[in-house]
Amino acid sequence: MSKVLSEKEALALITAGKSGHLGCVDNGEPYVVPLSYVIEEGSIYSHSLPGRKIDAMRTYPRVCLQVGQIVDDFHWRSAIAFGDFEEIRVPSDRRSILSKLLARFPLLTPVESVMARDASAPDSVVFRIRIDRITGVAEG
Repeated sequence: MSKVLSEKEALALITAGKSGHLGCVDNGEPYVVPLSYVIEEGSIYSHSLPGRKIDAMRTYPRVCLQVGQIVDDFHWRSAIAFGDFEEIRVPSDRRSILSKLLARFPLLTPVESVMARDASAPDSVVFRIRIDRITGVAEG
């Protein structure tokens, strides 16, 4: 039987997760991609190289992140955080976020390790999603 998660339960699920599915709008159509992230103080933080996802979020900054925890077909939880995309441009803030991502994901590629040390690298886009609403549901 399905149940609606409280906002606190949904936030706990997202906070405990390491990866989810970013939903955004690209040329009027839904676009969903996997995303590794850290969450802190009401925001989800991540990074990316420029491309379709970044172009889509720059054009239409309203996005969401879905995180799931699946045991089996009858026992699962899912939460979605809704918010607005915002690029982080200050080098010290970029370095801080990249360092937190690297600490949480120590097996990131050497390129990402260099990005964490040189936060001014123009190739990387460091961003946050400022969460303004969270929903969730569970089965089982």
